[in-house]
Amino acid sequence: MSTGEKQYPYTGFRFRVEIDGITVAQFSEVSGIQVETETESYEEGGVNDFVHQFPKRTKYQHITLKRGITDVEEMWKWHQDVVNGKFKRKNGSIILLDSNGEEKWRWNFFQAFPVKWTGPDLKADSTTIAFETIELAHHGIKKG
Repeated sequence: MSTGEKQYPYTGFRFRVEIDGITVAQFSEVSGIQVETETESYEEGGVNDFVHQFPKRTKYQHITLKRGITDVEEMWKWHQDVVNGKFKRKNGSIILLDSNGEEKWRWNFFQAFPVKWTGPDLKADSTTIAFETIELAHHGIKKG
């Protein structure tokens, strides 16, 4: 990158989701790409203009995937395996693409399993798409 070259942010509507290395059916929305480190305050005697902050445990929010319901049922089946106590943890990636479809950012998550599945809101007077949502607990997010 040359000095003075203008950098534009990437758009948030071009992405894909892979689970165990396989691109999963298209999702319309992904949320929960969040890492938060708790802090501990320490008040030092004689220091009255600030309070020391020290890092503690880091937490990862559940990843939420939303898509229109189709005949592809792998997410439903994966959640049902959890319900029945015989499930497999899976690794995955959320991949942000540029306007040319090239990969620009990748967030890898590890040891994930579904903890919540939400079905669509069904209304006789609506023509909106029927969406399903699945939440995944995991052991962390790393930029790949």
